[in-house]
Parts: sequence; C-alpha cells; structure tokens
Amino acid sequence: MAVEDPDDLVTALLTASRVLVGVSARSLAGVEDTVTLTQFRTLVVLSAHGPTTLVQLAARLGVNASTAQRSVDRLVGAGLVDRGENPHDRRELVIELTPEGSRLVAEVSTRRRAAIGLIVAAMPADKRRHMIEALEAFSVAADEPSSDADAASRLGW
Repeated sequence: MAVEDPDDLVTALLTASRVLVGVSARSLAGVEDTVTLTQFRTLVVLSAHGPTTLVQLAARLGVNASTAQRSVDRLVGAGLVDRGENPHDRRELVIELTPEGSRLVAEVSTRRRAAIGLIVAAMPADKRRHMIEALEAFSVAADEPSSDADAASRLGW
C-alpha cells in the first residue's frame, strides 16, 4: 500500500512514537530514581557513539552545550558518566560511560527490547520485513545509528 499523503505517514509515526515512549517510560521503572528519560537518552547516545566531547554530545542530543553540561553534571554525580582530559586536545574534556552507566543502559534496553518484542510478536509476520526497511530508512534520515544493526537478521526477519 503506497502512502499518497505524507501526513498519513507522519500520523502513523506519531501514533507509533506514543507507543514507544510508553514502552521507554515503563522500561525505566526501577531506575527512575537514578535517571530521567532525558538523562537516559544521554546515556544511550554515549553508549552508541562512545567517548565524546561536550560539543559533539550536545549536537547529537539536539540541545545546546549548557543543557548537555547540566545533564552530564548530574550523570557524573550519579556515577554513570566520567569526564576526563582529551589526550588529543587538553582544552577539551571527553565524556564517557562508567561501567555502572553501561550496566544501566543494558538493563533498561533489555527490558525495552522484551516489551517491544511482545508487540512485534503480535504483528502479522508478513508486515515485519516492510516495517524493518521503513524504520531503517527513517533512522538513517534522522542520522540515528542502529543500536543493534544485526538484530533483524538474528530474529530471522
């Protein structure tokens, strides 16, 4: 089925995003005393991209540097992120996950993956391949790296 009106696609994506935001919020249950959804997004970006500078992190989050700095300060305080000197430019700090930050991302991601897996299992099997292709194209257009590039192939889709 071709989508004639791009607004139909936008509406469908907004509906799906409400589902995914709900899944994400529920997957943070149990760690909500530690991080907010926004702070978790920072951890996920660091997990996906590895050590980074504040300017790069802010750009990837789509926020200004002072907003990113406040989030990083809170995450450093919680022991989830470290700041250290950039070996290539001593004027810059490099921000990276601590082992505890990595563990938290893995824990929440595992819960989120399980919840999304239940939703996917309820989908008609013949729709899954098309959805994978469409969502991959959407992610590429948004410059969002895959957190698990071979997940679809592992699941046999």
